[in-house]
Amino acid sequence: MILLGIDTSTPSTAVALRLADGSATQQRDDPPAGAHPGHATRLLRMAADVLAGAGVGWSAIDRVAVGVGPGTFTGLRVGIATARGLAQSLSAELVGVSSTQALAAQALAAQPAPEAVLAVIDARRGEAFVAAYQAGDGGVPQELSPPRPLAPEELAHVAAEAEPGAGAAPRSWLAVGDGAVRFRAQLEAGGIDVAPDASPLHLLSALAICELGTRVAPTAIQEILPDYRRRPDAELALEGEGAGAGKGL
Repeated sequence: MILLGIDTSTPSTAVALRLADGSATQQRDDPPAGAHPGHATRLLRMAADVLAGAGVGWSAIDRVAVGVGPGTFTGLRVGIATARGLAQSLSAELVGVSSTQALAAQALAAQPAPEAVLAVIDARRGEAFVAAYQAGDGGVPQELSPPRPLAPEELAHVAAEAEPGAGAAPRSWLAVGDGAVRFRAQLEAGGIDVAPDASPLHLLSALAICELGTRVAPTAIQEILPDYRRRPDAELALEGEGAGAGKGL
């Protein structure tokens, strides 16, 4: 199976191609801090470059795997819309992959591997999406705590909640992701190790999306939707405008 994997849940744009023999290649665009993400302008071009580099045509793609979040609202919309369009036009299968699970998979596959991982994605608004995982069967991380948006001072509590019952030895935890970098101080104050800022473990890899995408059953294209985990900014803004208009009546 030839699988194209993409992720746009963070400011980075990540694309990878996994060939039938298990070999893979990838491209990514990591904008500098404060720069506008290039999801809409670079995603398809990067996918075309990855395919061309592997000598593979678009029609050879059997499955498209896309990170469904949680993550940035605009990025998720761009990535999922692109994945759905590609799958439909190529008559390829489509699967959605949890972005936090993919982030955890990278860390759990590293050497030495941590016992458990906090996958932390910057959610803006002074929050982060955080989920807890440990190693699972077949390289698929086992979820200990589902993704949710939390304030920085609450992030380390997720690890405590996910610990085994009384009498069991606590796990060694490692936090990864751009949210872990941003909120390093709060995580470390809670006893959680954070990978060094320059570690590639903080970068959500489309290779991990590909690997997990081989283990997920395909679903109908219309069923692949963004996993926002909270209400979009635009919806909140409209609600605020409506409330303000009501007060003026």
